[in-house]
Amino acid sequence: MLLLASCGSDSQGPGIPNVPVSEQINVNSQLYTRLRQDGGYVYLNAGYKGIIVVRQNANQYLAFERACPYDPTAGAPCGQVEADQSNLFIVDSCCGSQFNFQGGVM
Repeated sequence: MLLLASCGSDSQGPGIPNVPVSEQINVNSQLYTRLRQDGGYVYLNAGYKGIIVVRQNANQYLAFERACPYDPTAGAPCGQVEADQSNLFIVDSCCGSQFNFQGGVM
């Protein structure tokens, strides 16, 4: 899961709701060709606002909830992270929250 860095306030916003997730994918499938290279990613329709699966290397894949931890209940198109056009990081274009492909806050 993506982590939220504290901004110096004691009040916590809404958390990402707990939802059951049970997904399996074949990373060699024609549906997921982007997962054949390091740094490749795909979106899945699962979780609260979706899941992004990122290939770290041939043996390691990470999966993250796409709900932005800053305001996960924001209406569309806000509150959902996606890969930036540069494909170098993940961002919520509305609030500006940014995360690296390892899930760390930037």
